[in-house]
Amino acid sequence: MVRLRRTGFLGGSGGSAGSGSSGGSPGRGDGGRERRLLRSLPPLGGPPEAPRPCPYGRTAREERTAALVDAVRLRLAESGAAPTDGSVAAALRATRPPLGGDEVLDTVRSLRAELVGAGPLDRLLAEPDVTDVLVNGPDEVWVDRGGGLHRATGIRFADAEAVRRLAHRLATAAGRRLDDARPWVDARLPDGTRLHAVLPPIAAGCTHISLRVCRPRPFTLAELVAGGALPPGGAELLAGILRARLSLLISGGTGTGKTTLLAALLGLAGPDERIVVAEDSAELQPAHPHVVRLQSRPPNQEGLGELTLRDLVRQALRMRPDRLVIGEVRGAEVSDLLAALNTGHGGCGTVHANTAADVPVRLEALGSLAGLDRPALHSQLRAALDLVVHLVREPGSGRRRVTEIHTLVGDRDGLAVTTPAVEFTAEGGMVLGAGWARLVGLLAARGVSPAVRPE
Repeated sequence: MVRLRRTGFLGGSGGSAGSGSSGGSPGRGDGGRERRLLRSLPPLGGPPEAPRPCPYGRTAREERTAALVDAVRLRLAESGAAPTDGSVAAALRATRPPLGGDEVLDTVRSLRAELVGAGPLDRLLAEPDVTDVLVNGPDEVWVDRGGGLHRATGIRFADAEAVRRLAHRLATAAGRRLDDARPWVDARLPDGTRLHAVLPPIAAGCTHISLRVCRPRPFTLAELVAGGALPPGGAELLAGILRARLSLLISGGTGTGKTTLLAALLGLAGPDERIVVAEDSAELQPAHPHVVRLQSRPPNQEGLGELTLRDLVRQALRMRPDRLVIGEVRGAEVSDLLAALNTGHGGCGTVHANTAADVPVRLEALGSLAGLDRPALHSQLRAALDLVVHLVREPGSGRRRVTEIHTLVGDRDGLAVTTPAVEFTAEGGMVLGAGWARLVGLLAARGVSPAVRPE
C-alpha cells in the first residue's frame, strides 16, 4: 500500500508509473521500456534541433525532458526511493544521459520540479511578488503580481494530461483526494500555498488549477500603509479598534486582501491573549505567539469523517479563546459565531460582500441555512457585531485598499443596518460619516480614545 501511494504521488494520476513496479531492483521490471523511451529521442547534449510539430507546440527539447521524467519516475518507483535531490540525481545518472556537470545539476532541478514540485509553475511561484498563479490550459497560464492578472509568457505544459498530473500530485501533497468521483479540491499545500483544482468534465476542456501564494510572514499595518492599502490615520484607528477588542467582520470581494488585513490586525493583539482560528483551508498566519488553528476536513471516499466549519466553531468555544476568528463566514456557522459573540467571546472574521452595507443581507442569507428566521438573526447581529471593515480592488490598477468602516445600528423595523463611520478616499484622505459618533462611543466604553480624528 505504501508503494502504491508513493507511485501515485510520483506519477500524478498513478497510471504509467505504477504499472511496471513489481518490487524489483533498479534496472529490472520496466527497464526495457525505460531504454526504449530514451533511445527514441536524440541525446540532450546534441546540437539544437528545429521544433517539431506536436500538440500545443511541444518542442523536441520538451519531448526529451518528458522522456527523462518518465525514465526517472520508473527508476524511483522500482527502488521505492523518495524523490529527493539525491535520489533524482542517482536515478538520472542511472539512465546515463550525455550531460555535462552543470547540465546535470540543471536537469536534476527540472526533473525534481516535474516529479514533486509544481513543474513549469515553479519559476513563477518562486518570484517574491507573485500572489496568484492560474492555469486554464496547457499553454494558458496567468499570473498576478499585485497589479492584476497578466498572461505568463514562456510558461506552458506539454499537454492537457500534464496539467492533470500536476493537479493530482499537488492534491496528494496536500493530503486530499482528487479523482473522477470527486473532481475538485480546495486545500493548503505544505508550504502554505492555497490550491484549488477542478478536473474535466466539471472543467470544460482541461484541468484548471488556481494557486494563491502564501507569504512567509504576514504583512504589518505599516507595510499595508506603505503599499497604499490604507492611510496612516486609518492604521492607527484600526489598531485602536483591536485594542478595544471590538467584534468586526472584514468584507470585500475575492482577492481584495481580506485575509491579509485580518492577519495584520491579529498580530496587534496582546501577547497574553489566546487566538483560536477556524478555517476551511488554513491561510491565516498572524505574527502572534499564541495562535491555535483548526481546519475543516472533507468526507473520505466512503462519505464519512467530514468536519465542517460549524463543528470547528463549536469546538473552538471550548478551548478558552480570548479571540475567536473565523477565516471566512460562508455557511450555517454564522449562527454559532453570533451566539459566541453574544456570550462574551471577542471575535472577528471575513465575509464576501459587495459593499459594507450588504453585510447584514449577506449574513441573513447565511443564517437561513442554519434555520434562523429574519428577526432572530438581526437581533443577534445587532448585539454581537460592532463594525464592518470593507476592502475593494480598484479596476485597472488592481490596488487593494480599505475603503470604509461601518458601525451597526437597528432601523425602525428592528433590522440591523450599517452606517458609515469613516470613508478612506483613494488619495489617502479620511472623511467622517454618520456613524463616527457611535464608533467613538464604542471605543470610549473600552477605554480607548481614537488617536486620529478625521476632518
